[in-house]
Amino acid sequence: MRKSRADEFLEFASARTGHLFRSACLLTSGDTHLAEDLTQETLGRMYALWGRMSRVENPAGYAQTVLVRTFLSHKRRRSATERPLGELPDRAPERGDDPALRIALLDALAALAPKDRAVVVLRYWEDRSVEETADALQVSSAAVRTRSTRALGKLRERLGGSIVEFAAR
Repeated sequence: MRKSRADEFLEFASARTGHLFRSACLLTSGDTHLAEDLTQETLGRMYALWGRMSRVENPAGYAQTVLVRTFLSHKRRRSATERPLGELPDRAPERGDDPALRIALLDALAALAPKDRAVVVLRYWEDRSVEETADALQVSSAAVRTRSTRALGKLRERLGGSIVEFAAR
């Protein structure tokens, strides 16, 4: 018996939502509410295209691309500059989490320009190649390499001389 379009999408969405949300959290520098909105919008756009997804080789990768493009579109809107004054954690950190490290990394990511942040998340969190990142952001491979170098330099400045000390924790 063949699954319906809605059942296929529900299965896909259930499997990918957590990963999309984590990526969105990194893109938004820890703004979980915006990350939820971006994830929801991404899944909505994916559902609208789901009937034509048979032509897409990697639906999960395509969903990540949609997420990044949705994030960049959001950052271009004027309303995207609104920021709350206080920062309160929404939930307790997971076991084994170092809250100070998490805050330092999210603050360092927040200091990056949106496109630089997108490059870092795609290249180093999603482990995409330079070419895949360039396709997702609709820029040249040289632009990805330049942004990557610049963003990592800024992260090193903010996090101290060695990012290795943070990775070793």
